[in-house]
Amino acid sequence: MAFTAQDVKTLREMTNVGMMDCKKALTETDGDMDKAVEWLREKGLAKAAKKAGRIAAEGMAYAAVCPECGVGAMVEVNCETDFCAKSDLFVAFVKDICQVVLKDGPADVEALMACKYPGSELTVAETLPEKVMSIGENLQIRRLVRFAENTSVAYVHAGGKIGVLVNLAVEGGIDATEIGKDVAMQIAALNPRFWDKSMVTEDVMAEEKKVALALMDQDPKMASKPQQVKEKIVMGKLNKFYEENCLLQQEFVKDNSMTVEKYIATAAKALGGSVKFVNAVRFMKGEGIEKKQEDFAAEVAAQMNAGK
Repeated sequence: MAFTAQDVKTLREMTNVGMMDCKKALTETDGDMDKAVEWLREKGLAKAAKKAGRIAAEGMAYAAVCPECGVGAMVEVNCETDFCAKSDLFVAFVKDICQVVLKDGPADVEALMACKYPGSELTVAETLPEKVMSIGENLQIRRLVRFAENTSVAYVHAGGKIGVLVNLAVEGGIDATEIGKDVAMQIAALNPRFWDKSMVTEDVMAEEKKVALALMDQDPKMASKPQQVKEKIVMGKLNKFYEENCLLQQEFVKDNSMTVEKYIATAAKALGGSVKFVNAVRFMKGEGIEKKQEDFAAEVAAQMNAGK
């Protein structure tokens, strides 16, 4: 499989490894991006990479909780430019869409399009073209999530760059809003791959073990050690993997003397109740969407030629 200069650039952005090493990795793996990341990790050149696509599209992720019924919802709506994403008209549209999800509970975007738009007899699908005309850009309602049970807490970071919706099981009649917000901020900042270590699959652990053993085989001080010794060392490294990649086992960012799991339990006890983390969803605007890459010089030249 051939690879391009753009592939080398993408791999460099994913791993923070030098250009020449990225090129070598793609050469060694016949242009396979995932295998190239693994090759760099085994050579000790890159940490565990999150293999999500580049974030490119503009728009907004927005989350809210109904003050009356406690239902939580979050949506992502995309537009073409950052200027549009910050406009009052666009922000109001995104908030209206989130209210539809809160009120009507559509299962997906297709079902959402058939719901009535707030303050109108038109459906969302019928309203969307009008909003495109008034806002002046192509708009896409990309995804949604809704938690109808338990206690939900919403958090929106940096004006909609990231949205997080946390779902907690709360007992004792306590207000767990602050606990939920702290957990949501942790998720927004660190984007853990898993909520709890029990969610880590065997294939993920096998891959981490393989990488750790490959690194030891390249270390002159470790290569000669018996395999049994290496296996024990690897098990210690896997515990570190949990601490870095699993929300409840991570250090709590506001107090690194405890884990997130310990923080939730301690804070709930101080309030006279109990709280358990149930679920969460994190949306980052444009996550995984490739934006068309424009050649500005070519675009200007084309416009000049068109005017002749």
